[in-house]
Formats: sequence, structure tokens, C-alpha cells
Amino acid sequence: MKTAARTHIGLVRASNQDALLLQPGKFGLYGVADGMGGHKAGDVASRMAVESLCGALQGARPSEELLRAGIEEANLLIYEEQLAHQEMNGMGTTLTVIWEDKRRVLLGHVGDSRAYLLRNGELRQISQDHSMVAELVRDGVLTPEEALRHPYRNIITRALGASETVEVDVLELDKRRGDKYLICSDGLSEYVREDRMLELLLSNSLEDAADIFLQLALDGGGRDNVSLVIAEVTA
Repeated sequence: MKTAARTHIGLVRASNQDALLLQPGKFGLYGVADGMGGHKAGDVASRMAVESLCGALQGARPSEELLRAGIEEANLLIYEEQLAHQEMNGMGTTLTVIWEDKRRVLLGHVGDSRAYLLRNGELRQISQDHSMVAELVRDGVLTPEEALRHPYRNIITRALGASETVEVDVLELDKRRGDKYLICSDGLSEYVREDRMLELLLSNSLEDAADIFLQLALDGGGRDNVSLVIAEVTA
């Protein structure tokens, strides 16, 4: 895959608690982790998630079982770290990744960072938000428009490090030349709607699209860290 990636502290936060996962190669692994917790704890959690998963999967042939086990291992490491160090208590992170081989792409996902797929001129979200408002939308209690303005829209229901075990969403997709994947933290998805994402991905190079996405998030207020990876299937 060909990729472009950006991460930015934003305009309000004191530190960048996001981490990018960029491991190109025959079995490319790409993603975003959005950390949370006390002073610097989110930085630690997101970094641990990325480093642990990279180490667990490096050189391995992609499989759903390995991806799920790798994310579960990262979860346990973060959970044990916050138990061992009081100043890290309560830390956690989202993690959304894609892992490719010659004929397919695997998605691994925990939290509310998102993965989108652009295929044949149509963009769709392929991850499912693990958040309070997303569950209310799925239950028909809120409309998608109401969810965008809900005061609890940033409360997530699943994260790495929150408990000893975690449920991991894993999805397999066929690999098609020209497909584009966008993986991003909520610092981007909160500010850029899907119709705008589609327009920008269709009309710009990966690098230009990444720059524009970042600027739109900052122009919208930049209240959170902003991280994104755009990956295009080229063969």
C-alpha cells in the first residue's frame, strides 16, 4: 500500500496522546491509537499499544486469530502497567488498524477511532464506534445528527487497558486495486463529515488529502489531538 499519515497536538491539548502505527512491507500494518488518562498516561497507553502490536505481528502472515491475539496482548500489557503504577491509573487507548496480505485486508478495532473504506466511488465506515452515543444510535434512541451534538459523545465503552480482557472487533475485506482506507482519531471525524471525506479522497493525492484533513480539523477548533492514516491499494 501507498500511505500518507499526519498527527498533531491540536490547538487546545497540552500533549499529543495519539500514536501512529506505520509498518510497511509485504504484510503492511497501519493504524491509529488515541490514548486517554491522567498526566501523560494517555501517551504511554497509545505508544504501548502500537509498539506491542508491531512486535507481536512483525513478519507474521496475517490471520484473524493473530490480529485478535496481538490486540488482546497489548490490552493486558497496558492494564498491568496501570495497576503497577498509581500515576497511570485509569489510562487506556483506542486502537484501529488494518493489516494486509496479497489478497485481503484485516481490520482490528477497539474504541471510537474510525476506519473508512473508499471503493468504487463510495465511502463507508467499516469500524463500529464503541461509544455511549453510538450505542444509543444503534438502539434508535438518538439520530446520527443528535449524536453529533450530544454532550457524552466522547465517552467510549471499550478501550485497551480498561480491564484485564477486551473484546476485539476483527473484519476481513477483499483487497482491490484503487481502494483507499482512512483511519483516524475522533479529533478528525468530529470535524469532517463523510461527504466531505469522500470529496477530498476522490479529488486529491494522498499527501494533499492528509494535509487538508488536518487543516480542516484545526480550522474547526482543534479541541483534540488529530491523527490519520490514508492507505491506497496500488497492486
